[in-house]
Amino acid sequence: MTELLSDIDQLAEPRQDWTLAEAGDVYRAPFSDLVFAAQSVHRRKHRANSVQKSQLLSIKTGGCAEDCGYCSQSAFHETGLKASKLMPLDAVMSAATKAREGGATRFCMGAAWRSLKDRDVEAVCAMVEGVKSLGMETCVTLGMLENGQAERLKQAGLDYYNHNLDTSREYYGSVITTRTYEDRIDTLQRVRDAGIHVCCGGIIGMGESQNDRIGLLVELANLSPHPESVPVNQLVAVPGTPLGDVEPLDGLEFVRAIATARILMPNSVVRLSAGRETMSRELQALCFMAGAGSIFVGEELLTTPNPELAEDFDMFEALGLHAAE
Repeated sequence: MTELLSDIDQLAEPRQDWTLAEAGDVYRAPFSDLVFAAQSVHRRKHRANSVQKSQLLSIKTGGCAEDCGYCSQSAFHETGLKASKLMPLDAVMSAATKAREGGATRFCMGAAWRSLKDRDVEAVCAMVEGVKSLGMETCVTLGMLENGQAERLKQAGLDYYNHNLDTSREYYGSVITTRTYEDRIDTLQRVRDAGIHVCCGGIIGMGESQNDRIGLLVELANLSPHPESVPVNQLVAVPGTPLGDVEPLDGLEFVRAIATARILMPNSVVRLSAGRETMSRELQALCFMAGAGSIFVGEELLTTPNPELAEDFDMFEALGLHAAE
């Protein structure tokens, strides 16, 4: 095994001073060495063969004022998606109850808008309180936050706020122009200051270079403290978006990203998120070996497809995985 990956005890201790060169050495290590080290770190910090099932619901779909090049919900793109208003509480509770009955222990709610408006704060807080009353972890992704909004969400019982960096600083402008990298960092700080756990990751396979993938992971790993939750998404290329024709990423590159995230952020839950619908069972198995400890279940993720529950059940059986309590 390469020298950098040989000291598992040292790797299992969190640090926030990763350099691009060091992270690059981890990412580009011999594949077996990388996955072995990632799984070894994972077992020091997390329960082996335990995978949390989460479910994601779009509580407000389409018509977003951001121009994110990957997103079907942007008002800038012609994807055929019809915009909708914020869902009523009873519909959200029905979906959350069904998710819990299907084995999900974490329920995430996403709204397609640039930022949370004050007029919607109380409605979203009621959703958080309702889902929390079911005994589930709560997570929302609502865009940028203003002063006081994170504190109100915390008061409602919110466990996690998702706000991804998406990609490296250098590549970011090729994907999004309506919101800066620093806007994202500022929102993450508001979440931290309010005492809410941070869910922050990115999207792999948007045409970025390998160095950009490593750069994203370094940005995440040098946040202090590390995000408690790190979703690693594979691009779902949506026709009508600027990234709709991007060449699919090699699967082993995706596994390298999962494994590097696990090593750079040993205490965080690395989440195998969007893109599973097109992944083979074998590729997903490699992701679990590389330290992924969570998946999204259900028929779709916001507006993109996701594997059927029966497929996931069969995969868990075949791999000897069990759903986290």
